[in-house]
Amino acid sequence: MADPRAARLVETALRCYPGRWRRRHGAEAAELAALLIRDGTPASSIAWSYLAGAAREWLTPRPGRRLSLAASALLIAAVSLGLSAGLLPSTAPARAAVTRQAHGPAHCQSSRAGAGPSAISAPGRPRVIGWEAGHGRPC
Repeated sequence: MADPRAARLVETALRCYPGRWRRRHGAEAAELAALLIRDGTPASSIAWSYLAGAAREWLTPRPGRRLSLAASALLIAAVSLGLSAGLLPSTAPARAAVTRQAHGPAHCQSSRAGAGPSAISAPGRPRVIGWEAGHGRPC
């Protein structure tokens, strides 16, 4: 590079890349910058481009051992939390199921005979509204 200021600016931008990237691509990137500056591209434009590339290189996760270890650790933590939450006893009191013997056809179990909505509720439980078909037959 002919201009020492331009060379220093590009070298400073190249130092922002991670070491593994500089070892692999640093010489080629410096040579490319020198050729671009010789052809008339402003050094500041090249430096900005290299700074954006350096930021992208630092922020992009690279596949490898660290990532797989982190993913494995997160998976183990999620599974162990799920298992421990599933094994904890419920804090709600247990309720026995109430069963009664049905007398007559199922459509006659509601308070109204025939087709229509019926409300089924029990003390301490939310009200459930269902639809029972009476098929037009009397109970």
